[in-house]
Amino acid sequence: MGSATWKQGVVSFFASWRGAGPLDGFFGSLHESILWLYAVSHPIISVTYGTDRLDGARKSKRPHESEYGKSSHVEVEIIRLAREFFQVDALKLARRLIGCMLVHDSPEGTTAGIIVETEAYRGPLDRAAHSYRRRRTPRNEAMYGPAGHAYIYLIYGMHECFNVVCGEIGHPEAVLVRALEPTRGLALMAQRRGLDVKQRGFERKLCSGPGKLTQAMGINRKLHYGIDLCGDLLYIESGVRFADHEVATTPRINVDYAGEWALLPWRFIVKDSTYLSRK
Repeated sequence: MGSATWKQGVVSFFASWRGAGPLDGFFGSLHESILWLYAVSHPIISVTYGTDRLDGARKSKRPHESEYGKSSHVEVEIIRLAREFFQVDALKLARRLIGCMLVHDSPEGTTAGIIVETEAYRGPLDRAAHSYRRRRTPRNEAMYGPAGHAYIYLIYGMHECFNVVCGEIGHPEAVLVRALEPTRGLALMAQRRGLDVKQRGFERKLCSGPGKLTQAMGINRKLHYGIDLCGDLLYIESGVRFADHEVATTPRINVDYAGEWALLPWRFIVKDSTYLSRK
């Protein structure tokens, strides 16, 4: 067995080991330290898209186009993502979601956008996660459920934040969707956000932040908390496949309370996107 394979095996063992109850004591600290060191040394997560991950998905040939013109991206076949797509850890899903399309079919109309910014929250070991040390409350209960469901919470008493639950049932991990490039229903988004569609560059203000995108998309806790994202109301489709050199990682935003975990490069962005919450 080569040294690289041996190291990967050790990391895989610790990454898969959950422990029992709160992760206290020597082994809990060792586990946390190894994962933190591994994360620091692996800032970019490469993603391989296989058709096996899309089994059972529904297909259509709708192009990425809005009433304000076609997206600058190449038109692709649209595939509704199946459950298996989300059954991975938060780091893998955060990268995998970049370029996917978030869609909301509401009574007011359909809105959609390409995901250009995400953040991974790794659960019990991640001091920035709501489920750190297996904290479990009515607020974060959705994180403990099946992958491919919505976890939505309120910050600053006014902004709703949309997350995608991932991984195994009972191991609470999620990915925060921070920004979208709007592609459909821009007029409806602008109405919800109180923006003038005649203003130059208004589209860049629609979904450039977690609170902005939920307002523009009409997503909220009352209607969508825990909703199945493999359903027909709020769902995620395949979209643009960005190569690794087109995607960058940075530390997550506004998680200074997490100590050294705040330094981990677990925020994924499309490098040249003008729709990010911040560079």
